[in-house]
Amino acid sequence: MAEEKTWALVSEVGGEHGYLEELADILKQHFRIICYRELLEDPVLHGPKIQVLFMWKYCPAAEPLLLGLLPSLKVVVSGGVGIDHLDVPFINSLGAKVANTPGVVSDSTADLTMGLLLASARKILDGHQIAIDPKTMHIPQSLMGVEVTGSTLGIIGMGEIGYKIAQRSKGFEMKILYHNRTRRNVEDEQAVRASYCESLDDLLRKSHFVVIAVKLTSDTTGLVGHRELSLMKPTATLVNISRGQVVDQDALVKALQSGSIRAAALDVTHPEPLPRDHPLLGLPNVLITPHIGISTYNTARRIVEKMVENALAAVKGLPVPNEVKLQLHN
Repeated sequence: MAEEKTWALVSEVGGEHGYLEELADILKQHFRIICYRELLEDPVLHGPKIQVLFMWKYCPAAEPLLLGLLPSLKVVVSGGVGIDHLDVPFINSLGAKVANTPGVVSDSTADLTMGLLLASARKILDGHQIAIDPKTMHIPQSLMGVEVTGSTLGIIGMGEIGYKIAQRSKGFEMKILYHNRTRRNVEDEQAVRASYCESLDDLLRKSHFVVIAVKLTSDTTGLVGHRELSLMKPTATLVNISRGQVVDQDALVKALQSGSIRAAALDVTHPEPLPRDHPLLGLPNVLITPHIGISTYNTARRIVEKMVENALAAVKGLPVPNEVKLQLHN
């Protein structure tokens, strides 16, 4: 019976920030879902019934004003792996757990990374525009790209997504370097023929393509700025699929304008979307996609299934499979 299901808050079904109908149906199998708009229509009536907050594309935002309307809240479940948009200590202080959905996003994000790298290297978007332009009578020589096969790839952040990128890069016979807070074991390195760079500077100097795949933390905010970009080869391409704040965007604009680096391919910016007059949008050597690393039907379905799994565990008082717990600094 629908009346017996646990109440869960979602952004909306359909719409700009909402769930596709087929994904909402997965939630409805287990929960009585209520949309944010419905909650606001009568927060006194609906608020105390809600035990689960499902966040999809950061919505509805787990802000104090909203959380204050949910006295029975047991868990905030965010779709995706990033948690930089969540105040975990504050949510925990209200007696609620926090969970995310790692693992299920790695393949689609790694796939998109290679797509960005290849599209930038081979000027695929430029080629498309020329091919469909009604004025095109010949193919210009300016479409010459750079070789991917046999080039050196530097991966900053060798977690699960970084490792998946390395696996795919191996198929392009790329020389793989990586920089990580902790070195992976020898077996992992040998499986993808990756070499560890203890120094980020060394990786930047040697790589033809630099991929950023770190989590956004206080330590990684502004990780790549003027100095780091100046160390890269003038023929190098920067690919960012982590978070926009990891790169100093003003420094990136200057590096791209001056030819300090060849190009950038970005699935993330700060903010998202960028203001329509932002200089990055007008540069010919920039490729930007709107944070679509996890945007495939299969991945979206797996994310929602994982969200449900976490929420059911929290409601039943069982260990939450993907609970986000505060990490103490070593």
